[in-house]
Amino acid sequence: MSISSVSLPFDDSRRLTGSNLYFDGAGAVLETVGVAIDDALLDGWRARVELARRALGWGDTPLVVRRHAGGAALAFEAPIDQLFSATEVNEWAWLATLAVVLAMDVGLHAPGHPAAWDEASALHTLRAFAAAERQPEMPLLVQAAEARGLTVLIDDEVFSIGEGTGVRSWPRKELPAIDAVPWTALHDIPVALVTGSNGKTTTVRLLAAMAQAHGWRTGYSCTDGVFVDGRAIDSGDFSGPAGAREVLRQAQVEAAVLETARGGILRRGLAVQRANVAVVTNVSDDHFGEYGIHDLDGLAAVKLTVARVLGADGLLVVNADDVVLVRQAAALSVPLGWFALDDAHPLLRARREQDGSTCGVRDGHLHLFHQGVDHDLGVVAQMPLSFAGSASYNIANIAAASLVAAALGIPAEIIASVLARFGSAHADNPGRLQHWRFGALQVFVDYAHNPEGLRGLLGVATTSLGHGRLGLVLGQAGNRENADIRELATVAAGFHPQRVVLKDIEGFMRGRVAGEVAGILRDALVQNAVPMEAIVECLDEIDAVRGLLGWAHDGDVLVLPTHGVQARQAVVELLDGLQATGWSASVLLPES
Repeated sequence: MSISSVSLPFDDSRRLTGSNLYFDGAGAVLETVGVAIDDALLDGWRARVELARRALGWGDTPLVVRRHAGGAALAFEAPIDQLFSATEVNEWAWLATLAVVLAMDVGLHAPGHPAAWDEASALHTLRAFAAAERQPEMPLLVQAAEARGLTVLIDDEVFSIGEGTGVRSWPRKELPAIDAVPWTALHDIPVALVTGSNGKTTTVRLLAAMAQAHGWRTGYSCTDGVFVDGRAIDSGDFSGPAGAREVLRQAQVEAAVLETARGGILRRGLAVQRANVAVVTNVSDDHFGEYGIHDLDGLAAVKLTVARVLGADGLLVVNADDVVLVRQAAALSVPLGWFALDDAHPLLRARREQDGSTCGVRDGHLHLFHQGVDHDLGVVAQMPLSFAGSASYNIANIAAASLVAAALGIPAEIIASVLARFGSAHADNPGRLQHWRFGALQVFVDYAHNPEGLRGLLGVATTSLGHGRLGLVLGQAGNRENADIRELATVAAGFHPQRVVLKDIEGFMRGRVAGEVAGILRDALVQNAVPMEAIVECLDEIDAVRGLLGWAHDGDVLVLPTHGVQARQAVVELLDGLQATGWSASVLLPES
């Protein structure tokens, strides 16, 4: 954002550096707020954007207006080397329109920003901004790379052409001449994009294991960091374009699996111009209210942005059990591959009749149909990730990953061999459906971060509950709407926990004060018949886990959705240490 949004009639103004929800290229988008959108305002905005683009020599591309419950997203394409200037154009066009049409005092003044009240002055300022930012050699390099079928990776500091073993990078301030680029040494590598509301990281890790088993040096990015051949080279949430670029700039990487989260798509767009295959695991209620996304249809449209970078020889892998995705994917022109829990699903049957690719469960076995051949990948209940067949959401992830792997060219026998072992060790999929036993006490750790994810986790955990008690640690990121936080509590209450420990999530407060989310959860739990005495507040994630372990008896089941990276590592280390020393629920916990 080029100016502060405090008291201004837009919520966010940002660059789009790659293919995005609105168009295939780079540009800018502005989210309106606090103003009723009508045709007069939109016509005024369009006219001023077109005026500015003519003055800057940017050419004529379609303007995009996406109306939504909170206002509208106003977007347009712009030259890749002048995106900061594009945000200035967008802000001026909107504010100047409000000043004229609504006589609104927009509170901005030259010379810091284009003058909303003086068109000639504003265009003078915008020309100065664009001239200062312009790098004419950059679009020429991008065109040359695209003509050779090569991916370009751009951030604020570095410009790269190619990927992995075929990448070369230069500082943005020292771009090479076209004839100085070693074109014959550059190439792209196999790339898979993984998006969806739940299951992304598990699918990414499983795919990476399959690619490694195939003999590729594999890099992947996810919410836990950036990894090459299983070794972490960076930690934190790298599920956006920055993580993708970091993976693809590793000169030893021969294949890449890139988690592609909603936030990164909306904030900046996709990092790559092309991918071999992409998968959308599912969509569920999450993050509503951000960037103009207020419902499942809007969220599905964001996730399906990955289809924009698939060519005619690519494959978009979609969950046939998700009715919203099915409806929207039907309108896309890219080749589709379907996965489902039931291999007899009508969409899968129809796809096979056309020799398309599918994956689903038949008679307890996972069947992959690819390139006209049916492959039996093994008994689902014997695959560790399936948790003896009870984790239906992980079975869906398994089917999705198998189909993506096949599209990358990984043989079915390698896919099957990985499925037979992956998930048997805690290190395979840290923080996702990890399971410990301490005598008759069972403990589950997972990343479940939205109502659907928590429902799936609790469904698996309570299958082995017996006559014991259910204990749960519960928290939520601060950038969820209050209704979404209450829905998380409603799901938890539906499983009748005897103890709920409410926490904050360090690093995910996102504007909330300490205990604010816990208070919303508490109220919703009580409204859904969870007794007050069953609810405890312990805002530190690790202390919350220790408190629940101290409460537990033999036969109980504890469910620990743990989200902060450091907290999750500490919890796993604690549980591994307790298991190594033979701890049981009748023994005091060791001092931390």
